[in-house]
Amino acid sequence: MKIIIVGAGEVGTHLAKLLSREKQDIILIDEDENRLTSLSSSYDLMTVTASPTSIKVLKEHGVGDADLFIAVTPDESQNITACIIAGNLGAKKTVARVDNGEYLLPKNKEFFKNLGIDSLIYPEMLAAEEINISLKHSWVRQWWEFCGGALILIGAKIRENAEILDIPLYQLGGPDMHYHIVAIQRNNETLIPGGQDVVKLNDIVYFTTTRKHVSLIRKLAGKDSFPDVKNIMIMGASDITARTINSLPSHMKVKVFEKDINLGMRLSSEIDEGTMIINGDARDLDLLVSEGLDKSQTFLALTGNTETNILACLAARRLGVKKVIAEVENIDYIGMAESLDIGTVINKKLIAASHIYQMLLNADVSNVKCLTFANADVAEFTVKEGSRITKSPVRHLGLPRGTTIGGLVRNGVGVVVTGDTQVQPGDHVVVFCLSTMIKNIEKFFN
Repeated sequence: MKIIIVGAGEVGTHLAKLLSREKQDIILIDEDENRLTSLSSSYDLMTVTASPTSIKVLKEHGVGDADLFIAVTPDESQNITACIIAGNLGAKKTVARVDNGEYLLPKNKEFFKNLGIDSLIYPEMLAAEEINISLKHSWVRQWWEFCGGALILIGAKIRENAEILDIPLYQLGGPDMHYHIVAIQRNNETLIPGGQDVVKLNDIVYFTTTRKHVSLIRKLAGKDSFPDVKNIMIMGASDITARTINSLPSHMKVKVFEKDINLGMRLSSEIDEGTMIINGDARDLDLLVSEGLDKSQTFLALTGNTETNILACLAARRLGVKKVIAEVENIDYIGMAESLDIGTVINKKLIAASHIYQMLLNADVSNVKCLTFANADVAEFTVKEGSRITKSPVRHLGLPRGTTIGGLVRNGVGVVVTGDTQVQPGDHVVVFCLSTMIKNIEKFFN
């Protein structure tokens, strides 16, 4: 597959590295030669120093033969222009990164499609959506819904009072099993567990279940006493902060701390009334305490500085806040954040990569996500008539090592999959696999 990426910033560079591991034909274009220098020698891709909106340059590098054209420069207008050119020159699919939420409204989809732009991504809005899900389900690390919530994937950190500690998984099973443990993240290792494996203290365990059994997972993970979120403190008046606040339910009250008065004033103009914006540094623990940190269930650090966000969340955690969320844009720091027990980590690059990676798959895939801490992905496939996945019960399919079927949705009803389950055409199947293995799974659904 030929993929052209425009923009060697954080998102573009991460995508190029990710896709180059898939042995795709990758061309990365940027006007800044310094951004490209180390990439061409370290990764299997071609770099081009040129304007991404040059018709001549795009033609010279075969944009008409491109299966996917991705424009993720910091300049929204440049991304849109580049995609319009690429689409009209013959690129099969185009994706543009934008900074305007209005463009993503359903009524505008056809407008951009007519221009030659197949998909728009707004990483800050995607990040805000992840944060809001995390706030609504405060006891989980990760929560994803499939097929309108018929099947749910939950990632939870296991504490001392969890009911499933040190018990072989086969002893937890039974004919009326209402959940499936699809993966265990232990330190820096991702495990696709078998029946003899056990859940250990401080593991992050990924469960699939149906909505009516979510309370069971909460009980098994020992999270019954975890408080629901009502009061929130946020450090940083960023775009993610604005998008998060504007989509919060009305019962959640927010205080934002921003030391730059101009950023605070800008945020004030972008959000609804009722949010208190305090001109101050949230790293000042005395300030946080005086503003009622003890009454807050959640602290979010959403500045543009990863180190600042991690340190602020550590301080909030030590002052007794149960739920902390840090924006960590340096991928190398994600593992460290987890080892420090930061809590929920938000990374725009990984979120954007999940949405774009979905477009690489030939099977009917409606959802692909990267698990932040685990070296793994989750994909939701729609089963086609005659596909290999329908030929045998799950236990006889010969799925690659490092993969498991977490569950399926049939006629709108979630089903927890066992080895005897027979997948049928039209089912929506949720597959959990180690990173870089999605392409190996895809053949079962074609």
